Amino acid sequence: MIAETVCSAVSAAGLGIAVVTAYRKRFLAAARIAAYSLVPIGLVMTGTVQWLADTAFSPTAWAGFGVLGAAWLLFSTTRAVERRRGGTRKERREARAAGRREAVAPSASAPSLGPGARPATRPASAPRTESADDFSDIEAILKKHGI
Repeated sequence: MIAETVCSAVSAAGLGIAVVTAYRKRFLAAARIAAYSLVPIGLVMTGTVQWLADTAFSPTAWAGFGVLGAAWLLFSTTRAVERRRGGTRKERREARAAGRREAVAPSASAPSLGPGARPATRPASAPRTESADDFSDIEAILKKHGI
């Protein structure tokens, strides 16, 4: 009941300010102030203020907010752990199975990488024209700035 009285007083004061603003020939601002001042009385008339007052003083409602907070905390913690481990249980199981398939054969003494894994000789090094071009670009920029 006190909340409804306060909201009504706030609306009445806001409408008074809107009238004064309209008297000063600032009609757009007066209309905006009137719109804002009608919101509290509209909330009272729809019953929203009563619902909020009942919720604010209800231990059951606060316990419900606590349960929602605990659920959110559990959810976010499990998501963080899941991201850190690298996915869901199914994805980890598939990754382990794929790792086993690519592992070394049990009787082999060295990894079975295949015959062409390493090149026997290195190719002859190409002339370094690319790096020279890179430095010429850098030199041009430095000259442009007088450095």
